[in-house]
Amino acid sequence: MKIYLVGGAVRDRLLGLPVKDRDYVVVGATSEDMLALGYTPVGKDFPVFLHPSSREQYALARTERKTAPGYHGFLFHADPAVTLEQDLARRDLTINALAESADGSVTDPFGGLADLKARLFRHVSPAFVEDPVRILRVARFASRFSEFSIAPETAALMTEMVLAGEVDTLVSERVWQEFSRGLMADRPSRMLSVLRECGAFSSLCAELSACWTSSFSGSAGTQALERGEQISNVLDAAARAGASLAERVAILMQIVRSDRHDHQPAETLAIKAACATLKMPRECQELAIMVGREYAVLSTPTLLLDGELAIGLLERCDAFRKPERFLSMLKVLTIMIAAGADACHEFDAAVLSQWRAILAAAQQVDGGAIAALINEEHSPQPLKIQQALRTARIEKIKIVTNITIANS
Repeated sequence: MKIYLVGGAVRDRLLGLPVKDRDYVVVGATSEDMLALGYTPVGKDFPVFLHPSSREQYALARTERKTAPGYHGFLFHADPAVTLEQDLARRDLTINALAESADGSVTDPFGGLADLKARLFRHVSPAFVEDPVRILRVARFASRFSEFSIAPETAALMTEMVLAGEVDTLVSERVWQEFSRGLMADRPSRMLSVLRECGAFSSLCAELSACWTSSFSGSAGTQALERGEQISNVLDAAARAGASLAERVAILMQIVRSDRHDHQPAETLAIKAACATLKMPRECQELAIMVGREYAVLSTPTLLLDGELAIGLLERCDAFRKPERFLSMLKVLTIMIAAGADACHEFDAAVLSQWRAILAAAQQVDGGAIAALINEEHSPQPLKIQQALRTARIEKIKIVTNITIANS
């Protein structure tokens, strides 16, 4: 029995990056051997085991054979006779087909070390085309390793896979898993570029793809960028700002919004449709929809002068129960303004700062004290308490806005 560290752990170590997850391949062993050593079986489709103390994953060396379309259509074969090279041959990219033995020596049967040095994504074998998830993985790797390029022959295979309909076999949950990881990388724009160049983007999310090349109106510049390129630039700025996944999704979803403020319901529906296609988590959907619904209102300075309208927006956004989400919306718009997005050409960053102050002021109202006072004078009256709380918050908002006007 021989054990090797494989895949991303070897790649990242050689690149001088922190190694987070370690995966191992075991050559020359059977499932019975692993069980006898105290390993816990976890694999369903092929033998994977957890180490008895570290809980890291150890998989028996295996080969695979394509049996049906899609990424589920594989037959795996694990056997003590399967060699390390055979196991590595089924991997996607040469830089992931590296193995390291206990003494530190690296096995590199497909030129992965040279491709690491050349900063190149290159497929291991023509079998790359058999798994459509690999398109998503390459796009995700491009967003993480932004200095790498894709080998022309690999890019050609990815396009062939899209034309053959392989991408259409992917389930939404698997798409979102890879897509979200790419959004959280240092250069999410590269993932989007790779998916567009191979033609996969329109299959994965037609709602976003259809709006990619349109333009935002009202640009102050003479050479306005198309929506997709603008949003890509803002996404990279969001990554530099350490934005959360929900915040990055909200930025991406602004591709589908219109510039006409009277079409809010229509663009909200478009954002909902795109979110549903990608099967993203509820918190991501809610923030994206809220930004699309409220961006025009938040850009109106006169709204700050009306306590009733201001409290109405806070209530509509559920800002008192979920203040973090409201602040995330303001952060999204602040990032878009700072990145110079034409989508926010009508925004004033100072207005967004005032909204933060308005929320903070309204939050200072002690609802418990108001309820106690009313209940002391009368029997419990929820509506009266709610009205008194709202009035007190409006008064706080007026104080803040008056101070802002006086200092402006």
